[in-house]
Amino acid sequence: MPVDTHHKQALAIDFCGLPFASPLVLLSGCVGFGEEYTRVAGFSNRQVGAVCLKGTTGDARLGNPPHRVYETPDGMLNAIGLQNPGVDHVVDEILPNLDFDETRFIANVSGSTIEEYIRVTQRFEDSPVDAIEINISCPNVKEGGVAFGNDPDMSARVVEACRKVTQKPLITKLSPNQTDIAGNARRCIEAGTDGLSAINTLMGMAIDTERRRTVIGNNQGGLSGPAVKPVALLRVHQVYQVARPHGIPIIGQGGVASTDDAIQFLLAGATAVGVGTGLFYDPLLCGKINHGISDYLKRHGMSHVSELTGALELN
Repeated sequence: MPVDTHHKQALAIDFCGLPFASPLVLLSGCVGFGEEYTRVAGFSNRQVGAVCLKGTTGDARLGNPPHRVYETPDGMLNAIGLQNPGVDHVVDEILPNLDFDETRFIANVSGSTIEEYIRVTQRFEDSPVDAIEINISCPNVKEGGVAFGNDPDMSARVVEACRKVTQKPLITKLSPNQTDIAGNARRCIEAGTDGLSAINTLMGMAIDTERRRTVIGNNQGGLSGPAVKPVALLRVHQVYQVARPHGIPIIGQGGVASTDDAIQFLLAGATAVGVGTGLFYDPLLCGKINHGISDYLKRHGMSHVSELTGALELN
């Protein structure tokens, strides 16, 4: 679904100093390490501003036992367990095969200790990735398994540690599974993050009543898809109140499956919009959303998508 030159300019944004051809970002975990999705016909029309690569750890990980994915009403539970080949393989074997002229590629750093976050970030600093997203929803093994992202002090420590070892733009992915996401965002900004992404998945469970057992092998998993959108919109709006005074851009995400969904996230305060679970049933969703945003701008007499960011009027 081609978009004319005028509307291409209307959709192009700047995110943390990086030029994005569109405000849409493919979310980590949903398109592997990019090589799968970039083979889809239509991707080459520059419909995507950036691709977040799969979560990467210091060493290779096999991930959780099956079942690891389960469909829920209006959503999906997943507990992949950060299966990945390790950062050295990603940098040495995968990144050289990606077309960095096509779109921006953002590494996703995961870890079980601050030392692991540092190690992986340092490795990506010496690579062609355009930016680094920090997944702070990982459990801290040294603190009894408490997720880094659910504790503002630990969140800030991770961001500060990563900031010291990279000059690339840092984007911190915030967990919704905490009491005060705005307060956490503030701490991450103070620690040196350049951008924020909100939200990561909500924790959930599925139960097989006949077997009287949990469906997911890990017992619990991350809930994504349209079911989480109302929560995600509120969290993005809350984070925006903190981020706006500092000029910190947000990737808003959580259940985007249509143009209207994407525009809602922009109005709530997002500069860019993440698309994830929706790609599983419509791999060409991004082109349709871009076209829809262009039509919306035209209908409302707007010249650029940035005019939508934070334009929400509260009652």
